[in-house]
Parts: sequence; C-alpha cells; structure tokens
Amino acid sequence: MNIQVSFWSCVTRFLIISLAASLAACVSPTTPQKTGSGRYQMADDIPVLEPIDLSAVQAVVPEPVTRTIAGNKSPYTVNGMTYYVMDTEEGYEDTGMASWYGRKFHGHLTSNGEIYDMFSLTAAHKSLPIPSFLEVTNLDNGKSVVVRVNDRGPFHDDRIVDLSYAAAASLDYAANGTARVRVKALLPPTYTDSSPRDSQSNIQPGSESEAQATQELVLQERNRIEQGTGLDFLQLGAFGNENSAIQLMNRVKQLTSLPVFIRSDRDSGSGNLLHRVRLGPLNETINLSALMTILVDAGLGTPFRVRQ
Repeated sequence: MNIQVSFWSCVTRFLIISLAASLAACVSPTTPQKTGSGRYQMADDIPVLEPIDLSAVQAVVPEPVTRTIAGNKSPYTVNGMTYYVMDTEEGYEDTGMASWYGRKFHGHLTSNGEIYDMFSLTAAHKSLPIPSFLEVTNLDNGKSVVVRVNDRGPFHDDRIVDLSYAAAASLDYAANGTARVRVKALLPPTYTDSSPRDSQSNIQPGSESEAQATQELVLQERNRIEQGTGLDFLQLGAFGNENSAIQLMNRVKQLTSLPVFIRSDRDSGSGNLLHRVRLGPLNETINLSALMTILVDAGLGTPFRVRQ
C-alpha cells in the first residue's frame, strides 16, 4: 500500500509540473510586461509591439514650414528642469541614445497641438524648433530614416531623441527599446536661399495666450499619462465664446448617446475663460474608430484624445 501511495504521489507531481510548463509555453510573447523605468513601466506602452507594414508608411520629405509659438515656447520647464528652444536647427548634429514611444500616447496631443500617430515618421526633441526635420541613423546597423519633429522629449539625460514606433521599426530597434543613433538636422527648401535672414523669421507670432493654453494643456495631459492617472476624453473644440461651445455640444448630442459636456478653464495668460467641448470618458466598450468617423463626416473637424 505504501508503495502504491508513493507511486501515485510521484505521478501527481509529474502531471502538475508538466501542466505548469505547458501553461508557461502558452503565454504570448507580446503580453504587456513591466520593464525598465519611467513610462516604460506602463504595461500599455513599450514593450508591446504592433504589426506594421513599413512599405505603407509615408516617407517624410523636408518642406517649407510655418512655425507658431505653440510648441516653441522658450524656456519651458518639465519635471523641475528648464529647457531652451534653439533659434534655428541649422548645423545641428548629435550622437547619443534614441528611445521610442507608442500606443500609450497614440491619438493624444503633441507639444504643438497636433495628434501623435505612432505609425507616422515623427520624433520628439527637447530643443529643436517645431516643426523641423531630422535624419536619424542607427549606428549599429547603418539604417537611416527622415522624421518630422513635432513633440518635446525625451526628458531623460541619457537620451537625445524619442522616435515614433514607425521610425523605430524603420531603424530596426523597436524590439530593443533604445539604439545608438546619429541625428542631423535637414533644412527645408526655403533655407537654401543665400540672402540674409533672421533666424526667427519663419516663426509667426499667432495668439500667444492661445499657444500658452495649448502648451499647458499638453504638459498637464502628458503628466497624467506618465503617471497613469486621469480618464480619456475626446476634445471636440475649444472656444472663448460659451455660446459657440454650447452650439457644438448640442450638435454632438444629436450624433451620439455618449456623455458630452463643456469644461471651462481660465486661461492663465489672458485670464479669460476657455470653454472646451468634450465627450466621454472613453472606455473599451466604445468603438472609437466608428465614433471618430461619425464626428468627422458631420464636419466637426478631427477630435483628439485628452486626459483630465
């Protein structure tokens, strides 16, 4: 009897070990894991890789730019550090580490109020004027890609540029997270003119208070995303006139049963109220792509995601 008990005990242990090994082998290699530091610990961003057809990614060609104060406020402060925007990118070249950012920021604001698209060739830089263009070369494999700078970062001392997922995939380092790169500014065609020019002549004044409000909104949203706090909403418009905001809100309510509301914040520059029309909060049950199509087809522009 003791021999039988010992035998079946061994068999039971063998089956448990075999089952555990089988379950471990079934775990997907793309299951979000918490690795690294900073935002790289966030399970919804790196290191989860997504399918991408690089042949379908639109190449970036440097072109004449019109710069506004939005995205080019100088100096600016992030995490207690102060940064200065360059007067011009002409002659800029550097060598160092590149990182990349992906899904967690996809569809959110960039520093100049554009929408971050992880499948486009873009980049974040701490001090280059926005927009500008960079040629980035992976020093480990010699591959190069041209990107458009439309965001600020990476705010780490050991990194010089943060590329979009598509750009990192083009340089074949998306799976590694970082790479040794050389970055070189590419001047738009207007810079080939040999006549004297002011280094800031292509920066238009725009509305300084509006630009400052955009900059503050971006920084607040980025902080919430980095810290994993707040909820996602779609911003449909922002108005100084409350009646305009109410009209837009009522139009959107006719298109969806989801909550639509107005959030009014006082602009720190002018002291005036800015009325933002928002929809949400968003969750996994909402077909965001279909909702965006409805809003765009209704002529309401292109809504973008924000956190609050």
